[in-house]
Amino acid sequence: MGRHRISFVRAAVEIAFIIFLFYSNLLMGEFTASAGTGKTWKVAFANILTGRNFGIALVAASIGFVVFEALRAKTS
Repeated sequence: MGRHRISFVRAAVEIAFIIFLFYSNLLMGEFTASAGTGKTWKVAFANILTGRNFGIALVAASIGFVVFEALRAKTS
């Protein structure tokens, strides 16, 4: 595997992990007392799986990746 391919795979995995954390945080928020009681998983997923949320997650994950890469470069 070439160096660029390894870098791309690492970037994709790190961005995907940040997106996972974003969505898990949104899902936890769907089941707080202030969000209402009796909510089903189906309703919760319908509320969080939107194009707008995915766009926010993608932008935030990209920014997070760039920041962590800058920190890695600074400490190397």
